[in-house]
Parts: sequence; C-alpha cells; structure tokens
Amino acid sequence: MDVHRNFAQVAILDGGLVKDHGRFVMEREAVLAFANKVLTPEDDVVLEATGNTAIIVRLLTPFVRRVVIANPLQVRAIAWAKVKTDKIDAATLEPAPLV
Repeated sequence: MDVHRNFAQVAILDGGLVKDHGRFVMEREAVLAFANKVLTPEDDVVLEATGNTAIIVRLLTPFVRRVVIANPLQVRAIAWAKVKTDKIDAATLEPAPLV
C-alpha cells in the first residue's frame, strides 16, 4: 500500500501475480470499507511509513495477520527504481515471510 496524505494506492500480490486494486481516500470510513471488502485474516499488509501510518495500522490490524511498516528510503527497489509510480511502489512493498 503506497500511502499519501489524501489517498492510498493498493497493489495485491496473489499467487505471484500483482493486481492493481486502485485507490481509496484516506478517510476512516474508506479505510474500514477497504478492509471489510478486500482483506482477510490471512493477509499481510505492507505500507510506507508516513505521517498517518499509525492510524492506518490501528484501523487495519484487526482485519489481517500483520501490518508491516516499510521505510521507503530503505526499500532499495523503490529508491533505485527508474520508473516510479504509486502503482509500482505499492507492488514493490512485499512483506518478508513469517518465520
């Protein structure tokens, strides 16, 4: 999930394929609607660290296995990308496997 102040761009990794899930506005009701409609208890969510990360984590945590916060400055694939779009950034943020 590539999070901005006013919206989030979502990419879903499913069976090795990346699917663009589009955007939703950064409003409590929209985040909860996304979580209710799309997320399952088996899902992992990765989002970039931003100013509104803490509230997004609190809203999404009850719906998923885990929420991972990524520092975009340390995510090499994003930092060094030649083509940079929200969709590509969201798809690049894949969580490490649970051990």
